[in-house]
Amino acid sequence: MGRLAFAARLLSIIMAAIILLLLSLSYLRNTEPALNTEHNRPPALVRKIQRNGPQTPRTDVMLVTPWLAPIIWEGSFDQKLLDATYKPLNFTIGMTLFAVAKYTRFLKPFLESAEKHFMQGYRVNYYIFTDIPEQVPRVELKPGRSVVVFNTVKYSRWQEISLRRMEIINKHIMNKSIREVDYLYCLDVDLIFTNHYGAETFAPLVAVLHPGYFNILRNKFPYERRPESQAYVPKDHGHFYYIAAMFGGTLNNIVDVTAACHQALQVDKVNGIEAAWQEESHLNKYLVTNMPHKILSMEYLCNSEAPTPASVKVCRFSTVKKNHAEIRAQK
Repeated sequence: MGRLAFAARLLSIIMAAIILLLLSLSYLRNTEPALNTEHNRPPALVRKIQRNGPQTPRTDVMLVTPWLAPIIWEGSFDQKLLDATYKPLNFTIGMTLFAVAKYTRFLKPFLESAEKHFMQGYRVNYYIFTDIPEQVPRVELKPGRSVVVFNTVKYSRWQEISLRRMEIINKHIMNKSIREVDYLYCLDVDLIFTNHYGAETFAPLVAVLHPGYFNILRNKFPYERRPESQAYVPKDHGHFYYIAAMFGGTLNNIVDVTAACHQALQVDKVNGIEAAWQEESHLNKYLVTNMPHKILSMEYLCNSEAPTPASVKVCRFSTVKKNHAEIRAQK
């Protein structure tokens, strides 16, 4: 697993370097006079990158973070090249889903959309945590893909499910219920896949930009601002605000994330504090100091009830319209 994490980190750095190189070449082409001589042609390696990489590098969005992690947008990756690199490795991808109480209604559309768009050509294990296992639907799965159901309890408050998710995921990884995967994605179930979602998301630790807090000043991010909480983030810290509806990575990194967030949640509970956005607040605190190796743009979690930003060329994963009050009600 250490080699896998190192290889993924190395690939992320190479991708970031290629993106910077392409942007530099694009700038030079637009600012320097054309010289039609063989001497001024790019070297063979650069010509190959130009042919096989994105033909028109994005200049309207940030493609690399200050710590050189790539930010994935449409046009920033070569899907065929990535699949040619990763598919021979025969990776198994895991996904955790929590469908408690009325949230079981979202399982069928979620799984059906995942079978169309998520990690096509890869082995996938869907790990479903539910208090009503008989309501897990039978969905036709492609070869090499399976559903594994775990019983969990129903809590009196919907927030408690969010607060306990990190603990439950960590517990099942540590007791080897979830051990046979190379990458694990932790997703909310009340969402739907709408387009390709694949190997471009592989990284030791990956997070998604929150669609509601992109392109705003960081002192406006909804971080937990009370110093008494373990999720506290000062106003001059942090680069992005991430949504907790999707995070992922290699197992050792997910163990670290979930363990740290669970421990922080427990300390807050003992001290009688609940962070502003429960596990999302703690996840963001963790990612401020443990910066992700790759960031996914809002394409990877669109808000279906808000206007689509011009920068989002493709929506790959989206919220679905729902009555939050009705779903979260106990009866």
